[in-house]
Amino acid sequence: MKSMPKDLKPKTLTLKRGDIRVRTRGDLMAVVWKDKRDVCLLTNLHDPPREGNYRHEHGNAIKLAIVADYNRHMGHVDNADTMANSYTASRRTWKWTKKLFFHLFNLAIVNNYILLSACGGKKISHRDFRLTLIIEMLARSGHEPRPSKRVGRPASASTDIVRLDTRHNKHRPDRNPTRRRCRVSSARGMTQTVMYKCVQCDMALCVD
Repeated sequence: MKSMPKDLKPKTLTLKRGDIRVRTRGDLMAVVWKDKRDVCLLTNLHDPPREGNYRHEHGNAIKLAIVADYNRHMGHVDNADTMANSYTASRRTWKWTKKLFFHLFNLAIVNNYILLSACGGKKISHRDFRLTLIIEMLARSGHEPRPSKRVGRPASASTDIVRLDTRHNKHRPDRNPTRRRCRVSSARGMTQTVMYKCVQCDMALCVD
């Protein structure tokens, strides 16, 4: 902990349960309180307690006012850290800039989840919120699952169907002067005559 006195740092004191050690400098106060383990505190809001050993009649350490205030007001920060660390994507081998980016991105997700819960929206778990966010981001990025490849050499009609189903191409339907058999329906074992064809490859198509 920054600005913590050297003689109050961990592994420098041997305290019993209920022991209190205090150091002050200006408006800052450093406190080490022994409960089940050493608790180090640095504050400028409280009056310094007296040093000594303070325990209940059953031997339990008496909780300081500083600790009680921390537990009362810092709960949301601790909960946010817990939620962020539960689904962290950081790896030790990453460069620090990449770690920082994903840490801030993770905190933004947690903050949005907290805002959604505070606004009285539909109750949803943190896990389901992240899964929904991932699905929405993939949908907006234009990601689509690739069709599974069949074993063996595909037929020419099947190749044409895949080519016609490809998005963002130059193939478009237009009216044909005569009725012709739809190529897609024929490949699927159906017979249907239509009045439309593809302008790019001159192939009869079912528009609807």
